[in-house]
Amino acid sequence: MHSIIDFLKNLHDSGHLQSLVRAGGVPLIALIVFAETGLLVGFFLPGDTMLFVAGVAAATAGPDGQAYLNIWVLTPALILAAIIGDQLGYFFGYKTGHAIFTRDEGIFFKRKYAQNAHELCLKYGVNAVILAKFAPVLRTFVPFMAGVGEMNYRKYLIVDTLAVIAWIFLVVWSGYLLGERAQKNLHYIVIGIAVVSMLPVAFGVVKGFLVSRNSNS
Repeated sequence: MHSIIDFLKNLHDSGHLQSLVRAGGVPLIALIVFAETGLLVGFFLPGDTMLFVAGVAAATAGPDGQAYLNIWVLTPALILAAIIGDQLGYFFGYKTGHAIFTRDEGIFFKRKYAQNAHELCLKYGVNAVILAKFAPVLRTFVPFMAGVGEMNYRKYLIVDTLAVIAWIFLVVWSGYLLGERAQKNLHYIVIGIAVVSMLPVAFGVVKGFLVSRNSNS
């Protein structure tokens, strides 16, 4: 259990993320993006923070004088990985239907995450696909819930593709343009990104609590 906790903590540590990104390169980063967007157990993976660190790595020269990552390879690879992951999530939701609401909970699955994503889809429709790209956890569950709700696939595919492109470009290229200037304060920047990206989820939790309290009073 301790090893699992340490692993999860390291995934969001700036130093560990840098080592992971530099050692694993584009294939590993793309695999993590795919897992976060396409697998329901991937909600704990470092999305925004890892993308930013990858952008910084693409602008940072390694020992050989070359950048750790090629930004022109990194960007399309991550876009493709996220789009494929989202489609897997959609079709998985479409095929399995509402079974997820009766699924047993575990370390890597909490039913409330699926319920929150479901409510977001009901409230915002296809716009939820855009909103979810910029919020951890929802980014994992909304594609699945779009499939559960049988959202028009053509519309979903178009909106999702545009949302993925915007998400990847915004976060990766922010890191790339800041480049080595971000290295000195990378730890604090990563924490800031994590906090900001969690705000939509936090607001949803607080709003749900207030609504529940008012209805019970």
